[in-house]
Amino acid sequence: MEKLQSYMSGEWQAGAGAGRPVRHAVTGESLYEVTSEGLDMAAMLDFARQGGKTLAAMSFHQRALMLKNLASHLASQKEDFYALSTATGATRKDGWIDIEGGFATLFTYSSLVRRELSDERILIEDDWTPLSRKGGFGARHILTPKPGVAVHINAFNFPVWGMLEKLAPTLLAGMPAIIKPATDGAQLAQAVVKSAVESGILPAGALQIICGGVNNLLDLLGPQDVVTFTGSAQTGQTLRAHPNFNRQSIPFTMEADSVNSAILAEGAGEDAIKLFVREVMREMTTKAGQKCTAIRRAFMPRDLLPRVKDALLARLGKVVLGDPAKEGVTMGPLASQRQLKDVSERVEQLSAQAEILCGGHLAPFEVQADEPEKGAFYPPTLLLCNQPKESPAVHTTEAFGPVCTLLPYDSEDELVELVALGEGSLVASVVFEAGQDVSELVGRLGPWHGRLHLLDPISAEESTGHGSPLPHLVHGGPGRAGGGQELGGLRAVKHYMQRTAIQASPGAMSQVTHSWNTGAPVITDRVHPFRKYFDELAIGEQLKTARRTVTEADLVNFGCLSGDHFYAHMDKIAAAESLFGERVAHGYFVVSAAAGLFVDAAPGPVIANYGMEGLRFIEPVKIGDTIQVEFTCKQKTRKPQRNPEDLPQGVVVWDIKVKNQRDELVASYDILTLVQAKD
Repeated sequence: MEKLQSYMSGEWQAGAGAGRPVRHAVTGESLYEVTSEGLDMAAMLDFARQGGKTLAAMSFHQRALMLKNLASHLASQKEDFYALSTATGATRKDGWIDIEGGFATLFTYSSLVRRELSDERILIEDDWTPLSRKGGFGARHILTPKPGVAVHINAFNFPVWGMLEKLAPTLLAGMPAIIKPATDGAQLAQAVVKSAVESGILPAGALQIICGGVNNLLDLLGPQDVVTFTGSAQTGQTLRAHPNFNRQSIPFTMEADSVNSAILAEGAGEDAIKLFVREVMREMTTKAGQKCTAIRRAFMPRDLLPRVKDALLARLGKVVLGDPAKEGVTMGPLASQRQLKDVSERVEQLSAQAEILCGGHLAPFEVQADEPEKGAFYPPTLLLCNQPKESPAVHTTEAFGPVCTLLPYDSEDELVELVALGEGSLVASVVFEAGQDVSELVGRLGPWHGRLHLLDPISAEESTGHGSPLPHLVHGGPGRAGGGQELGGLRAVKHYMQRTAIQASPGAMSQVTHSWNTGAPVITDRVHPFRKYFDELAIGEQLKTARRTVTEADLVNFGCLSGDHFYAHMDKIAAAESLFGERVAHGYFVVSAAAGLFVDAAPGPVIANYGMEGLRFIEPVKIGDTIQVEFTCKQKTRKPQRNPEDLPQGVVVWDIKVKNQRDELVASYDILTLVQAKD
């Protein structure tokens, strides 16, 4: 039997001794065995840390482009991965969620970083905070890559997506990764890693994989390393208690299976009931219910129980269980015989407090497979617990398969109490009619969930569904769900970086952050900044403009042009009784007048206005006041060229300070411009 190799220290290595065998989920045939016995974990860590140095030396945009290229390469080989995924029992649709969902996560993170972060090696988290009266001392928070290794211990149900959704933010943060996939599904995870390594896109040491146990790896980790875990709550709690994690204060993020809920709100009508049934049905059968986000408890008002039960049984009766390769099959087997045994035992436990309505051990079930007795097939199983308050097992026992329990409730107070008995979940769906106010319920359910999916007939047209963790949103939950968070856009990238508070003078801070801060030295030049190419502009380059005195005609003309006749600008009598005591200039007139002062009108390297950020009006500008602008190059970010023929360019952030004749700040904001580059 093939022994699945690990990729360690730059080469593929097989563990010693007999390994644990893995069988095909459909046919039961032996596929491979897994062992890491005798492999050198210390050398693997050293190799990873060398790769980490290369990653940390890259900028965010370089890492993002690397991730994009990796995603494109892997996507070009997706059919090879689909072929391997059938051995795990996945249908084509199941494989799409796992495989192409994983690639989409890489693409999304690559785009997110290039869009939201500057092309630097450190991440500036906040604005300059003055800490002294004269402004000569202040602080900012920065994040830098941890010079360690991220160890990702993954679950069996999503060999590709579960790996890539952690790998994307890890690499973007500048940290190398060691992947430890679950034994079931390890062949698919290994194939993706092998393709990534052979592509040459990643630096040596950036990505390694252990097929087998971690041996003494966790004992060798240090304070700059990070560990993440996805799997059962019991295993996760055992890992969390590892003495080295406590001794070295090693960050440990856990995303555990939880008893997630779907909730049909009080007052639900026919549309909401249909949506509720559709969502429960989909979560029971997709990936044969083997999803950490799958719905295990379905709550509905007691008077709606008969309609929900009948509708669900009718839909479940149409499920075709069998070999995904056969036409017409809509649900495949569980991942392994071991998983089949576990789900069967959990259903037995649930049936002590709930009635089995379909599936389970009620009767033999039909399977569309050549030799069904050899596969890990389990039927969709629906249970009913009429007294959920007196039945603790339905709230704490999870059958990790196509299993769900119906739970009626009599009031919203009782519903909230019942949901909380799950001790914390990854996600809950609340299904309600369009226009119905569920804000009170959301406020009460929020503390128990990492994500709430609010579904009504309006959102249903475009909703990604209950069980879809998205790269932009946090994936995790309190209590039993692990207490951790993954994904969530840039939040996940920050998890693999060290946050440090920097206290310094404005000039020193500008050097550290490559971003000009108020009070830092400035550069003046007789050449207007708008006459300079992106490459020629220097951080801290400043233009102090000519002055302009605001007149009554300015207010009248701007009011007529914009249509803004607000009394504080146009009504002399009403303005006299306002907090200003007299008429004041429109805020947007001040912004427009400032642009007139700092803009150079002739054609040049400046291509377009790219946006405005952080606009604040500090002091009113009155008739007769004189304004002047301090216009400073704050930050520069080169934009990558998608095609060789594209115009080279970058985004320049300009710090705008508008002051009056008393040198008082009346408005401040940042302007972003697209500026042509020479090279």
